[in-house]
Amino acid sequence: MSAKRGFTLLEMIVATTIMGIAVAGLMGGISNSTRNAARLRDYDRMVQLARLRMNGLLTAPRTPSNILQEGTFDPAITGGLECGWRAQASVFEQASTPAAGDYVLDRIQLEVWWMSSGRRHTFPLDSYRRRTLRPEDLEKPR
Repeated sequence: MSAKRGFTLLEMIVATTIMGIAVAGLMGGISNSTRNAARLRDYDRMVQLARLRMNGLLTAPRTPSNILQEGTFDPAITGGLECGWRAQASVFEQASTPAAGDYVLDRIQLEVWWMSSGRRHTFPLDSYRRRTLRPEDLEKPR
C-alpha cells in the first residue's frame, strides 16, 4: 500500500473550529472599534460646536449676566445629531466699588448636550473674559 497524502476529517474539523473562534474574536473587536469610533466622532463634533458657541458668547458685547440662555444647534451643522446648549454669564471678579470704565472679569459657563443611543450626554466648558463696565451696567434693575 502506498501512503496517501492529504488531511483527515478530524484535522479539517479542528482547523475549521480554530478559524471560527478567531473570526468570532475579530468580529467582536471590529464591532467595539466601530462603536468607539462613532462615540469619538460625536464627542469631537460636540467639542467643535461648544467652541463655536463659546466664541459667540465671548465676543457678544451684551451677553446678559446671571440669565440662563439655551438653544439648539442647527441640524445642518450637527450631522443630524439632536443637540443643544445652555449658557450663563456671571461677574467673577470686580472692584469693591465699581465705576464706569473699570474692568470686570466675567465667567461664562457653557454646557452642550446631545442625544446618542437614547441617552443624553453633556459636555461642560468654562471660560473667562475681561470687559469694561458701562454706565448702564451699574444701574440697578427695577
